[in-house]
Amino acid sequence: MKLTLRIWRQSGPTGALVTYPVDDLSPDMSFLEMLDVLNESLVLRGEEPVAFDHDCREGICGACSLMINGAAHGPEKATTACQLHLRHFSDGDTVTVEPWRAKAFPVLRDLVVDRSALDRIVESGGYISVPTGSAPDAHATPVPKESADAAFTSAACIGCGACVAACPNGSAMLFTAAKATHLGALPQGQPERWSRAADMVATHDDLGFGGCTNAGECVPACPKGIPLTTIAQLNRDLLRSHLR
Repeated sequence: MKLTLRIWRQSGPTGALVTYPVDDLSPDMSFLEMLDVLNESLVLRGEEPVAFDHDCREGICGACSLMINGAAHGPEKATTACQLHLRHFSDGDTVTVEPWRAKAFPVLRDLVVDRSALDRIVESGGYISVPTGSAPDAHATPVPKESADAAFTSAACIGCGACVAACPNGSAMLFTAAKATHLGALPQGQPERWSRAADMVATHDDLGFGGCTNAGECVPACPKGIPLTTIAQLNRDLLRSHLR
């Protein structure tokens, strides 16, 4: 199959979309494998390859941050860009590929953005620092199944930033909520639950992310299906932190 790619190229303060025809593609290729094929042809022609982020290519690391035809990670639901296959496109399609667009995610080069702001949010409270001694036996701290299920749901977040790219406000509240509430759902996370919510939301705002207005665009874009109710739980914890 053949595709026409319109790819954002940027090596300085500004950039532009550049068109590349790519043929001899297999429908079974992943989207990133297709970019590998393009880069091989560019290198052979003596041109600069397209810079893009990737690591595990198994939908786990969250590095493959691409806007594909205006959708974070592409048209398929619950799928990262590295898991997106060319069979979801038609032969001859024109595909536009851009980096995440958000104030807190400056473009470094081409399709690569600086997502370290997400790390700063986690550093501000996404951990448990209460001294616990040596590792306890697995059954020593009972965890209700409902709490365990809620924690696992939030902990599925891979920190890709698709929620930020999809949000009209550039908000990272779905990410922040996932990283805060999965700890707040567990007994070990209770001592710092309220301060964690306050500190992480304050850092979120200081880093230039937009405010959440419940547009809901983050949830369809999330490759791990983090629900909107996660933000509601963070808001409850944040309110509780102000009442203490």
